[in-house]
Amino acid sequence: QVQLVESGGGLVQPGGSLRLSCAASGFTFSRNPMTWYRQAPGKERELVARIGSAGFITNYASSVKGRFTISRDNAKNMVYLQMNSLKPEDTAVYYCKVVLTTGWAQSDYWGQGTQVTVSS
Repeated sequence: QVQLVESGGGLVQPGGSLRLSCAASGFTFSRNPMTWYRQAPGKERELVARIGSAGFITNYASSVKGRFTISRDNAKNMVYLQMNSLKPEDTAVYYCKVVLTTGWAQSDYWGQGTQVTVSS
C-alpha cells in the first residue's frame, strides 16, 4: 500500500534551518509529482512547495519562496524540504502528499506529518 513517512521536524530558533524528509513507498515514485503542505494551529492546510516527477519543475508558496527548497531523489524514493531563515509563522505540522490516478479516479495520499516549531 501507499506509504508516506515524514521526518526531520523539531524545535528551531528563528533564523535557523531544518531539513524535512519524506520516504515514499507503494507506488511508482519517479512518475509522480510530490507536494509539501503545512497546517498551523487553527488554520487550514496550505500548499508549501511542489516538485515535478523528474525534479526539474518546482513551485512555492509566496510565503516561503527564497527560503525553502524542495528536492527529490528518485533513486531513493525520497522528497525533501530544506527550510532556511525560519520564522515563527513557519510553525506548523508539515505533510507530504501524492495524488495517484487509477483509471478515472484520483486519490490523495498523505503522510502522518512532522511538527516544526520555530521559537526562541
